Amino acid sequence: MSRPRHFLQFKDFSREEFEHLFQRSRWIKDRFKRYERYWPLSDRTLVMIFEKASTRTRLSFEAGMHQLGGSAIFLNTRDSQLGRGEPVEDAAQVISRMSDIVVIRTFEQDIIERFAAHSRVPVINGLTNEYHPCQILADLFTFIEHRGPIQGKTVAWIGDSNNVCNTWLQAAEVFDFQVHVSTPPGYEVEPDRAGLLGTAHYREFADPMAAVRGAALVTTDVWTSMGFEAENDERRRDFEDWQVDEDMMRAARPDALFMHCLPAHRGEEVSPGVIDGPQSVVWDEAENRLHVQKALMEYLLLGRVAE
Repeated sequence: MSRPRHFLQFKDFSREEFEHLFQRSRWIKDRFKRYERYWPLSDRTLVMIFEKASTRTRLSFEAGMHQLGGSAIFLNTRDSQLGRGEPVEDAAQVISRMSDIVVIRTFEQDIIERFAAHSRVPVINGLTNEYHPCQILADLFTFIEHRGPIQGKTVAWIGDSNNVCNTWLQAAEVFDFQVHVSTPPGYEVEPDRAGLLGTAHYREFADPMAAVRGAALVTTDVWTSMGFEAENDERRRDFEDWQVDEDMMRAARPDALFMHCLPAHRGEEVSPGVIDGPQSVVWDEAENRLHVQKALMEYLLLGRVAE
């Protein structure tokens, strides 16, 4: 039995594979918009194992699998033996014998790596503390839809160097663009944790206004990610000067886009005028999770599908 392909970090795929996924995403999205049935995954079952709560990840995968003709089963730790201490390796052996593909949204990356190592079917990272590859897959597709190729462009990341930031940094190495990262002191990028090959595709800035100059895309995330709620008050003080507001967007390129993976806290990491303004593409970005993940599941289960 051949080893299945997994999508656990962004760098697991080549640029050429991502180009194929974007092509398929466009085709699948177009069919969806025209209400044309496309059921390549009929009789296939997706299992979603979520130790962290979610709106967009669950909805996009569950709806996406149904729209491809398959079925989806949702498990959280209250519904499974994982919550009672069953070894991850044992759960992987059982779950992968009863399903065709698995999405896991959990804490440490080590958990999903261990699950994938013992799985007979493809495993997708729906989010870990370290990475969020499906989000950046959607973000890149959204940028390309609006502005064309991202190679050679500059993306400004303002805020915490969290799992989404780490994944942007991996994407920059794959697609050959630059990321300008501005974080408060003490929240800087950790290259080893981000899984980077080097430092050639990003620069760090103490001043967020300097980071956004020349940026074709400005993006951010909440100041307090899941699992860090005890630090909320401290982080609000530390990140006070890292709000993406109208002045910051004016410092970027005139045609710069704004993205946010959501949920957003208006008045904290982003001003209402930016997220609800003309440069914001956050709703396209959110919708595109559905389309790119359908293309991803199609690819992992069926390989390359021609139009």
